[in-house]
Amino acid sequence: MDGASLEKTLGRIDEAIARIERTALRPAPADTDLQERHERLRSAVAQSLSQLDELLAGQQS
Repeated sequence: MDGASLEKTLGRIDEAIARIERTALRPAPADTDLQERHERLRSAVAQSLSQLDELLAGQQS
């Protein structure tokens, strides 16, 4: 991975962290959609972790 790609990836991670922090400051949603939001978040986190694993594997090569 070249420097520009790494820089772009780190920028995307910073943006994701900022979104998570903004979301954490919001009031909790009604319980009716909590399970659905949890599943979407779980899926998004799993996808992000998979992408990070791929990035790290590429750096070790």
